[in-house]
Amino acid sequence: MTAVATGPDTETGRSFAEVWLISIGHALTHWYPSTFYVLAPVIGHELGLSYTQIASITAAQAFAGALSNIPGGIIVDSIGRKGLLMALSLAWIGFPYMIMAATHAYWMLLACAILIGVGNTIWHPTAIPTLANRFPDRKGLVVSIHGMGGNVGDAVAPFVAGMLLSGVVIGGVAINFNFTWREVMVLNVVPGIFMAVAIFWMLGKLQLEGKAKNPDRGMAFTSVLRGFREILKNRTLMLLATSSSFRSMTQGSLMVFVPLYLANAMGYEPWAVGMAMMGLQTAGFIAAPIAGAMSDKVGPRSIMMSSMAMTAVVLLLMIFSGGTPMFVFFVAVLGFFLFAIRAVLQAWTLDAAPKGMGGSAIGLLFGFQSVGGSIGPLICGILADQFGLLSTFYFMAVTIVVANMFVFIIAKPEAQAA
Repeated sequence: MTAVATGPDTETGRSFAEVWLISIGHALTHWYPSTFYVLAPVIGHELGLSYTQIASITAAQAFAGALSNIPGGIIVDSIGRKGLLMALSLAWIGFPYMIMAATHAYWMLLACAILIGVGNTIWHPTAIPTLANRFPDRKGLVVSIHGMGGNVGDAVAPFVAGMLLSGVVIGGVAINFNFTWREVMVLNVVPGIFMAVAIFWMLGKLQLEGKAKNPDRGMAFTSVLRGFREILKNRTLMLLATSSSFRSMTQGSLMVFVPLYLANAMGYEPWAVGMAMMGLQTAGFIAAPIAGAMSDKVGPRSIMMSSMAMTAVVLLLMIFSGGTPMFVFFVAVLGFFLFAIRAVLQAWTLDAAPKGMGGSAIGLLFGFQSVGGSIGPLICGILADQFGLLSTFYFMAVTIVVANMFVFIIAKPEAQAA
């Protein structure tokens, strides 16, 4: 049994302190890459990078995650020590961005992206099963709150980055910051360092209080490997992972090419690009707890299928409204449907996983997602260089439809129980 597993009888009076703590940490793991999305047009212009080269930086990070997520999940289930691993992940993700701030070489940007991808693999297999195991009757809710933390990081970071690059108008008074992209990168690492220390100390304290009942020691490595073989034979888990891979093609491409389209095709200033990306993520922030709570009541299948179908529709509307203010409006609408289902997908994965194998199952899920996240932006980069930025949104619409098809062929709950 994993170190964080607890019975439902202990859940009722449990404080949500660890939920909020871990969710804040999750916000910062998303803060760093979301800052990069707004900085990417500026970096590309300064270093003379093509769209394919800009996309390859994000793709390199995702590819590193694809290679390391599965072994990362297995290691998490074996080691335990959740507080230490989450603090290590948060610090590891931030450090390469400081190196990025000092480099002028494209290859060094790629190398740092790979380091970020490896560090990020530790967070989700640690945090998500920890929350789900400690709140088994409210799995969808607590995982969605964790997802909301990511949405907050994704929403606030682009706005702050855009504001620091240019400025902001408050009460009719213009405040110009005019930081360079390098200075913005360094500034954004500071909160992560403090949060890594806080997670290590506070989560460690919470775990010590319940150490007698739930020692954080993980599972035997051989037991984890046997359990992982069962995961690979689980049809529902493999279909969910495959669906998530195509969904990540959509999401990864979207996060790279919406800022590029707004900056290069529509001429938006950095602060305006940041505001648009904030709208995308704010809509997801609102949708996440709604979708999580609904999935606890009606099941995840119908929530995921309807959300992905609407994502495809909104992407097509974005194509037809390209170059107009309606494009920005549809960006926000897209966020409501695309990001609503992240937590639902994760909770469904944990429900389908063998007992005690939550970290490995989440590692598999994020490994598949990283494959999609590495392929999608690269394909879109090639499309953008050859056919223009708007062509990338056709690709995104196709990938989310394919993702929905894999969910469709998963057996309904009553069929699975038969």
